[in-house]
Amino acid sequence: MDAVEFRTAVNAIAETKGIDPSEVVSALKEALEKAYIKYLGGGDDAEVLATIDEENGAITVCQFKNVVEEVEDDYLEISLEDAKEDYEASLEHLKEEYDDIKKSKKVPQSKKNEYLFLIEKVKEEKSHLKYGEKYAMYAPLTEMGKLTINAVKATLKMRIAESERSALYEIYKDHIGEIITGRVEKYDDKSALINIGRTTVELTRKAMIGNEDFTVGETVKVYIQEVKSVTADGKPQKGPQIEITRSSEGFLKRLFEEEIHEIFEGTVLIKGIAREAGVRSKVAVYSSLEDVDATGSCIGPGGSRIQKIVGQLGNSNDKEKIDVIAWSENPGLFIAEALRPATVIGVAINEPDEEDERPSATAIVKDEALSVAIGKKGANARLANKLTGYSIDVITLSVAEEDGIKYTSIEDLKKSAEEEKKVKARAAFAAKSFEEAAKKAEVAPAVEVTPIIDTVEVEEETVEEVAPSVEVAPVVEEAAPAPAVEEPVKPVEPTIQVKTTKTIEDLEASLSSKPAKKQAKPDYKKKRPHQISDDEVEPVKPIEVTVAPEAMPIYTEEELAEIEREESMYDDEDYIDPELYDDYDEDNY
Repeated sequence: MDAVEFRTAVNAIAETKGIDPSEVVSALKEALEKAYIKYLGGGDDAEVLATIDEENGAITVCQFKNVVEEVEDDYLEISLEDAKEDYEASLEHLKEEYDDIKKSKKVPQSKKNEYLFLIEKVKEEKSHLKYGEKYAMYAPLTEMGKLTINAVKATLKMRIAESERSALYEIYKDHIGEIITGRVEKYDDKSALINIGRTTVELTRKAMIGNEDFTVGETVKVYIQEVKSVTADGKPQKGPQIEITRSSEGFLKRLFEEEIHEIFEGTVLIKGIAREAGVRSKVAVYSSLEDVDATGSCIGPGGSRIQKIVGQLGNSNDKEKIDVIAWSENPGLFIAEALRPATVIGVAINEPDEEDERPSATAIVKDEALSVAIGKKGANARLANKLTGYSIDVITLSVAEEDGIKYTSIEDLKKSAEEEKKVKARAAFAAKSFEEAAKKAEVAPAVEVTPIIDTVEVEEETVEEVAPSVEVAPVVEEAAPAPAVEEPVKPVEPTIQVKTTKTIEDLEASLSSKPAKKQAKPDYKKKRPHQISDDEVEPVKPIEVTVAPEAMPIYTEEELAEIEREESMYDDEDYIDPELYDDYDEDNY
């Protein structure tokens, strides 16, 4: 076979069926093997292998036999002598045929390549001519034509169909529960064939809405109910692979999500759906926000939103009716809502019985509203039972009074529901407050802080000695605290004691007399240091000062000289501070 033609044919089949070309080649191999086993006629236990060389389009099929000393089953075994004889005969026969056609111009080159390919395959079997090996007996090329006509065709078709089903499963398995749009290809009273893109599926009459009908070429929305794989438990699946419907609750739910954005966004939740397609449906909705009306959002202004949904539920004369009801945690109130459009007076929840499969309740309505509560052919009551999960017995008010049935009125049910709502709101608020308080009470993990040692620098002042002599305390000033660091501070030198004869108050007064900052006017009535007698000097306790070797000086040398000069000026008895005359007024004196 011509290699180009072979690849073209494989690609065409793969594109048509939507599968990979390798799947087509694999299916062809399997078809050839099954056809050759059938051709041998000795049973299905024969070991057969088909080989396809895609480079030149050559195809070979062979049967493997075990080389043994004594043959017990000639269908599966062969002696060494027979294997050698078959090897030589097959090789000689193939060479003779190739010599006859290699010079002919009428024989295509692809046919010559097939012979060369088969000759090389036979030569490879020479190494297997020994006991315990598997010897391959290749089928003559003249037999290949017979195999590919009928037997291969049926098997190949089946295998390609399986590959197509596998591909469809991988495509549509993630679309279960979704609505897709298809085109009607065929329609009759029993079903309709809908093309959904990659394949055509059947929409049965049971899966339609009421007695709706279609026209060929019409677009229609369908709901993917189920997608089956090719096999289940190792066996082929029965029935249609892709099951579609328009009559399920899922189809109606998806329509609500498409048309009502509050449901799509999650503000309004669909709590339950009960449906009889083409007759009536009940949809229970609930709003997660108090300021959003769940039923009003679904119905829309003037019923515009719900009408769009009803318009997509078939084209029969009797349109399917949809009741949008408010879901409630209170079972009595929910049962009353589920029986709409009938007005329920009260509900009695019956005591549960172990024999009952589901809980039961009794709904009381006015005498004239009984037919509305039951509905046409009992549809309204059946849907209410299905939606609520209760077995509801609808009776009239007169019957309830005669039988003495005690029930809870709708007004009391609403009050009870409001109380339950308030209790839950308070509980939720308390839980939230407790959670916030717990978060605030959490203490951050303790962090070890390395103590910072404030260092000061001491410098001695030089003063003139007077009688009696007075020792002047060195200037002491606290330096700015060093910034906090993560690494521990290096140990400082041992503390030293410095004795001084000045108090801390005198030191602070002397440091505050810098000319850059104007301080309060000095009191000249106060005695100078040289005027103080020894008896008037108060004893001063020695102070301990921690000295840091690397601390920066508080004042520069120029500032210290200026301080010393100003101090010496105050020692002169004739010195007059000019600031004393700043406020002098000649008119007042």
